[in-house]
Amino acid sequence: MLHLNKKIKSYFYKNCYSMKKEELFDIVIQYFQKEMPVAETELEYENPFELIIAVILSAQCTDKRVNQITPELIKRFPNPKTLAEADPAEVFDYIKSCSYPNNKAKHLVGMAQKLIELFDGKVPGDVDELQKLPGVGRKTANVIASVVFNKPAMAVDTHVFRVAARIGLSTGAKNPLQTEQQLVKYIPENLIAKAHHWLILHGRYVCIARKPKCEKCGLTKVCKYYQNEKID
Repeated sequence: MLHLNKKIKSYFYKNCYSMKKEELFDIVIQYFQKEMPVAETELEYENPFELIIAVILSAQCTDKRVNQITPELIKRFPNPKTLAEADPAEVFDYIKSCSYPNNKAKHLVGMAQKLIELFDGKVPGDVDELQKLPGVGRKTANVIASVVFNKPAMAVDTHVFRVAARIGLSTGAKNPLQTEQQLVKYIPENLIAKAHHWLILHGRYVCIARKPKCEKCGLTKVCKYYQNEKID
């Protein structure tokens, strides 16, 4: 816990709470552009079909675990046709080490079936179209749209939701959609896809849920969480 005199505390609070949202976003963006010039998904994939499988599996599961699962799974089901014809029980055997394998096995088979039925086996790039696939919610759709098709889509997972709120990029957001709407309002369109990875990686390795590593963060001077929780 930091113990600061009243003058310094006053300076921190004044700067934090009087700062306009545009200024805060500018500072955060400049920080990440310098500290994390390369920011991309940690999921391993070679084409859109493989990525959509990986993202479905990644729900409440680590990317590391997913990357251990997908090679053998994709070797057995290399395309939508083979996966669409699969028995979910067989898919389960390949993914049983990840979270919620029963549901995910059904979603993967259903996703492949719908991919063939609606899109001739090709993964669409439109967020609304993607959400017609089983197991694909808005977050997953935004990941596919941004990572594969480089569209300005902001996927909000638990890391993005937490980090945005802690820093003050989002205010009073009650769900991922509200966070998404607030973020895309201030992040330049050409940086939205990259900003998604900035926030995820920052949340995964620095601004972690239980005990954030504030001592390793270069945003403490503008972070509302740090000023509220660390300064007494």
